[in-house]
Amino acid sequence: MTNKKQKLELTWIGKDEELKLEPRILIEDPNKSYGDKSAENMLIHGDNLLALKALEQDFAGRIKCIYIDPPYNTGSAFEHYDDNLEHSTWLSLIRPRLEILKKLLHPTQGSIWISIDDDESHYLKVLCDEVFGRKNYVSTMVWQKIHSIKNDARHISVNHDYILLYASNIETVSFNLLDRTSEMDERYKNPDNDPRGPWQSGDLVANEERSNGRFDILGPTGKIFNVPTGKHWVYSQENLKQLIVENKIWFGVNRDSFPRKK
Repeated sequence: MTNKKQKLELTWIGKDEELKLEPRILIEDPNKSYGDKSAENMLIHGDNLLALKALEQDFAGRIKCIYIDPPYNTGSAFEHYDDNLEHSTWLSLIRPRLEILKKLLHPTQGSIWISIDDDESHYLKVLCDEVFGRKNYVSTMVWQKIHSIKNDARHISVNHDYILLYASNIETVSFNLLDRTSEMDERYKNPDNDPRGPWQSGDLVANEERSNGRFDILGPTGKIFNVPTGKHWVYSQENLKQLIVENKIWFGVNRDSFPRKK
C-alpha cells in the first residue's frame, strides 16, 4: 500500500512537461548602448524566458522589486505575441517564468507585482500560491483602467484590472511607503485632547436589522440613543459599553450628539 503525500495544487494538461533550458548569456549591442555602463540598467530584446535564464546567473537573489505585465490571454491580436492561447498552454507559458523570477528575488526583501485581468487572474493567483508560497501572498490591488461614461459591455461592465503582490518572505519584507501629506493630516483632529493623538470618527450604524443589534446607549449627558428602524449597531452592547469606557466613542463637542467611533 502506497502512502502518497497529497497537496492542494492547480493542475492542467502539460504541467509535468518541464522545459530544459541551457544556461544563456547576454551579448551587448554597442551600437544601441547609451548612458553610464556602471548603472547596470539593461534593455533586453528577445524571448523573455531566455532573457530571464540569462539574468539568473548574475542576479539570482539580488532583485528587490519585480513588475511584470504578462499576456492577459484575452483573445486580442498583437504583433509580437499571441494573446489567444488555450488555457493550459497559457499556464505552461507563465509557470517557468515565475519560477525563474522567484530565483531572482532577494530572499528577505524581494517582492513581485503582476498585472492581470479577470480572464486569468484567479488561476494566476493559485499558480502564484504554488510558486511563491501562499503565506507570501501580500495583497491584490484593484485599479480603474477605464474612465469613460459609456460602455458597450453586453452583461456587466468591467472597468478595472488587478495587480497581484507576493513577497519572497512575508515575515521580513518591507515597503517604502509614501510620506503622509499635509492634506491627509488635516483630516484628523483632536477636539477632546485625546492623549492618543488626532483622530477621525466613523459610523457605528449598519444597514439591515438584527435581533440583537438594536439597544439603547446612554450618553454622557444622560441622553438615550438607538439606531433607526431597519438598522443595527456594528458592535455588541457589551463591546460598545467598553469602547465608551475607553473614550473611543465621540458624542460631539457638547457630548449630546449621536455617537460615532473615534
